[in-house]
Amino acid sequence: MADDAVSDPDSGKVPPHVWRIACVVVFGALMSTLDTSLVNIGLHTIGADLHAGLGAVQWIASGYLLALAVSLPLCGWLVRRFGGAPVWIGAMIAFTITSALCAAATTLPMLIAMRVLQGLAAGLLLPAGQAIIGAAAGPKRLGRVMSVIGIAVVVAPAIGPTLGGLLLRWSSWEWLFLINVPLGILAVILGWRVIPRGDGGQAGSLDVRGLLLTALGLPLLVYGVTEVGQKGSIAAVSAWLPTLIGAGLLSTYVAVAHRRTHPILDLTMFRNRTFAAASVATAFNGAALFGTMLVLPLYFQQVHHQSVVSTGLSLILFGVGGMIAMPLAARFSERFGGGRVGFAAAVLAAVTSFPFIFLGDDPNMILLQALLLVRGFSIGLTAMPVITAAYATVRKNQLPDAAALINIAQRVGGSVGSALLAVVLSRAVANGLSSADAFQHTYAWLAATSVVAAVGAIGLLGIGPDINEQTLVDIDKKDDELRTAGDAYEELSSTNAND
Repeated sequence: MADDAVSDPDSGKVPPHVWRIACVVVFGALMSTLDTSLVNIGLHTIGADLHAGLGAVQWIASGYLLALAVSLPLCGWLVRRFGGAPVWIGAMIAFTITSALCAAATTLPMLIAMRVLQGLAAGLLLPAGQAIIGAAAGPKRLGRVMSVIGIAVVVAPAIGPTLGGLLLRWSSWEWLFLINVPLGILAVILGWRVIPRGDGGQAGSLDVRGLLLTALGLPLLVYGVTEVGQKGSIAAVSAWLPTLIGAGLLSTYVAVAHRRTHPILDLTMFRNRTFAAASVATAFNGAALFGTMLVLPLYFQQVHHQSVVSTGLSLILFGVGGMIAMPLAARFSERFGGGRVGFAAAVLAAVTSFPFIFLGDDPNMILLQALLLVRGFSIGLTAMPVITAAYATVRKNQLPDAAALINIAQRVGGSVGSALLAVVLSRAVANGLSSADAFQHTYAWLAATSVVAAVGAIGLLGIGPDINEQTLVDIDKKDDELRTAGDAYEELSSTNAND
């Protein structure tokens, strides 16, 4: 272990201890991501058992998603203050305990409250894990190592419905939560043994005002756009009011963040044009991924009248495509650079989305499964190279904030994309289109999100395979020189104008 720790972070070879860290951290990514789609399958069963209507039961899912958004802004500060390992292990302990408490809930309010606490813990797992991996791997080998966690991000939403349906067929709904307990205990034990404690104590005082603005604004925005999808229109008060308030709070934070020496989220990283491009691409990739996982299950259920379990099985090849793509994405990123691979993969994802527009109500099922395999492959090939490119353009001490910002972009993008597609689908049905035609119309909008993601990824073309810590220092130095020159020019222009 001691020999592993002194390996060069910019060397090409990935030492065994880094792979061990990645395999442990993937537990957190898998559990927090899988739980989002796993429990949704059981909402009807839970409602029937707890004697609650669908409107109230829906808060089991909504509360979890909103809590995820609350904890994301805090993650960067916690990692800087205490180190990645304590934050990740603490979040995993909390996630495991709250999972058991969810299973033990006897009333709907108790279950919703435990789901909110579970979501707060889950919101820390993925960004803290990515920061840990980024620090351990280094820019040179980041693509290969991040591909491990990428499998969970892409595959978990695809297998969630299948696993949830099987659990409900063979056991009670409590096992939708109890399944996390043994995995969580194992993850905590391994995490304590494998993950290095890292450096804590690097954070300044907590930006309380910034935390309040972001921790309130982000979930309100997510809730508002989710309500747009639920209501099918932004005209409902429950849709436009939280969206407006959330956007206002986040805009206020953007306006005042520069006044803090240590803001809760370091927005100055968006001055890095490559990081900004990666964030935009990540947001629209999130819209494409979560939008796909919204539309495809509904397509099989409403057009082909399949059961929940059959729908899950029909989506297996989508997940298989993502799994096949991940090691290839890592290999290509290492050879050509995450930015270039991310752009090429985003173009492929856009191209593979168009055939779905022409699906009728009775497509060839072999062709449909082939399309699902290719679609899963293209999204899997896109996801992690883009995120890897974002992390490769920041220095080690910036990784906690970078991980939080990238995950926020993905979360907001996924929520907005899902809400938009839900509105498009409901409007198409309300306008009298048949189910098959309504889905064709919705697939066209889904294709558009993939096209925008590809356009956003153009800014990643400069990230090649040779980036390292010194490269980042040189980039920062050039950016500082350009900003200083720009400030001097503006000051001179203002002086001349006054004269």
